Amino acid sequence: MGPGLLPALLVLLLVLLRGEEASPRRSPASQSLVGACGRRPAVSELATGSRIIGGRDAPRGAWPWQVSLQIYHIHVGYHHVCGGSLISHNLVLTAAHCIRKNRDPEMWTAVIGLHHLYKDDSYTVKHQVKDILIHSDFELATNNNDVALIILTKSVKYNAYIQPVCLPKTSPVLTDETPCYISGWGNTKENGVGEHILQEAQVDIIPLRICNKLDWYAGTISLKMICAGSASGKIDSCQGDSGGPLVCYFPNATRYYQVGITSAGIGCGRPKYPGLYVRTANYRSWIDSQLLNKAISVGIQFVLFFLIPGRMLLHTVL
Repeated sequence: MGPGLLPALLVLLLVLLRGEEASPRRSPASQSLVGACGRRPAVSELATGSRIIGGRDAPRGAWPWQVSLQIYHIHVGYHHVCGGSLISHNLVLTAAHCIRKNRDPEMWTAVIGLHHLYKDDSYTVKHQVKDILIHSDFELATNNNDVALIILTKSVKYNAYIQPVCLPKTSPVLTDETPCYISGWGNTKENGVGEHILQEAQVDIIPLRICNKLDWYAGTISLKMICAGSASGKIDSCQGDSGGPLVCYFPNATRYYQVGITSAGIGCGRPKYPGLYVRTANYRSWIDSQLLNKAISVGIQFVLFFLIPGRMLLHTVL
């Protein structure tokens, strides 16, 4: 490469990064992270004072960012493995342990706007996966950094039943008055079976000082995690719910924010062993950096092509 070619490459790359396709500021992938999100146009807001014991059938459109991540098996077809949440037109946020065993994008599909796991609605969409990004510091043994991004091959069109969820830039203050919810198609009891209808439940956010007590998780829960459920174990996530969202409603913003990603727990529904959720705010910078890295990668590949002629018990269904 000649000495005068490198500056030209850098200039061309900068021009490309400012374009529609590569710009992290203007791309569909990052637009919805700062745009309209966390709304549920198909349903009225839940009464914040109500308490859901265990789980119940969610109304259609109650959680329009809920995604079913499904993997293909020969003679079986696609089947649900984990949950996820739509955070932009072509990005799904999920747990790293969900896809660690099979990172081949061609084996996965994301189903959005789904209510009954085996009955599509008119607004249900299924998109293939273009790329899978797992946090480089993910540790299966400790569940640390249990975060992954799914990039879809096609952009998802929003409607009343398909909407992105909001991601917090910093950890929001959660009190006993903050209504928080989990959702998914996971098992309704330990070693049980999953539900065909999307389930929802309201959960308590349990302070780490309690969750780390000796007769609870005995100090093993880090600041990067959230404990949520109930002390009695009557409300919890389970296998098949992994990767799904823990969301809280903030009346002042009139929006739902995803504060956690369903990750793990000791059993399901056991007293003093609530579900463990990745604290989403801790990974906002990682998510943004992944988008930027992908944009730069696309730009560099385009430049080269242009210039070179012709070249723990985890809440997962296994």
